[in-house]
Amino acid sequence: MVDYSKWKSIEISDDEDDTHPNIDTPSLFRWRHQARLERMEEHKKEQEEHIRKKAETLQKLKVTKEKLAKLENEQKDSADLTTLKKVLQDLEEEEKKIQEREKEIEKKEKLTPWNVDTIGQDGFTKTVINKKPVRNDDDSSLSDEEKEKRMKQFVKDYEKELKEFGMLRRYDDSKQFLQEHLYLVCENTANYLVIWCINLEMEEKHNLMEHIAHQCICMQYILELSKQLDVDPRACVGSFFSRIQIAEVEYKNSFDEELRAFKDRIRKRAAEKVAEAVKEAEEEEKKARLGPGGLDPVEVFESLPESLQKCFELQDIPLLQQTIAAMPEQEATYHMKRCIDSGLWVPDAKNKEKEKEKKEEKEQDSTVEKTPDPE
Repeated sequence: MVDYSKWKSIEISDDEDDTHPNIDTPSLFRWRHQARLERMEEHKKEQEEHIRKKAETLQKLKVTKEKLAKLENEQKDSADLTTLKKVLQDLEEEEKKIQEREKEIEKKEKLTPWNVDTIGQDGFTKTVINKKPVRNDDDSSLSDEEKEKRMKQFVKDYEKELKEFGMLRRYDDSKQFLQEHLYLVCENTANYLVIWCINLEMEEKHNLMEHIAHQCICMQYILELSKQLDVDPRACVGSFFSRIQIAEVEYKNSFDEELRAFKDRIRKRAAEKVAEAVKEAEEEEKKARLGPGGLDPVEVFESLPESLQKCFELQDIPLLQQTIAAMPEQEATYHMKRCIDSGLWVPDAKNKEKEKEKKEEKEQDSTVEKTPDPE
């Protein structure tokens, strides 16, 4: 009999199907796909390590049995014989553990859903008898700008309900809420919850982030189920919550593992965004303090000889003039030019200040002349 169980769950990542863009993280679909690829790579390494360990153990077991048989044939009762028996016993125990581990890996592989990277080509066609509810969330014809516009409008219209769903705790409450607000069962809700999680983690509200992450994974499981069954996501709400509440060990473990990985990705993305914000702020600050010649006064000051740094720290102009006079002309010219270009030193500062004051006085006088006589 053909085993059709492997076709029950086929994992489809967002980069193989159309999805609304994350307005805060446009690469959300690549992020999800990368997470799946990392899980596949981890599973592959686990299998390779198991195969290596199994081969190594079987080889040691074979060699030990041969040595033990040889000593027993020679009928030698020695310390070597006792040692070999102990080694053989340990290896047999190790072999049992490897066999148990192999069963666990096979079971895990059987439960792992297929996806577009592993599914291969069609081997046969199928006939569908029962008519399924048609999915109505296909927006492949929309441009990125239109998708983003739709996402923003969705958040504007339903942000109150989105936050209410995110704060729910019990499965029964979540199920009832979604069934009463079926318009929330869509990619826009999942993307909103992802953005919310990232923002909460950036604000160091870790516990709340973990709670919202749970609701986000619930929504993503519903959406994935709808893709696998090729039905409208709204038709999968009851199915998902019924299955998760039955608490099948394998299904619950898979859900918990996905939730853990999702929270790890949220923490990583939040850290990246914080680093990006800090870097951007530093660049803006640096840009704002650039001197007339386009040089950073902080960098220029740190590059000055210690004697010149001391002059600027003390704001001692006579000492600065003495220090410059004592330096080689070429070196002094180089440092002073950089000081002028960075704004550390302003030539004829007093004259420029006087000119500025005169300009302000002229502007004030001009304003007074233009003011009409109240009489």
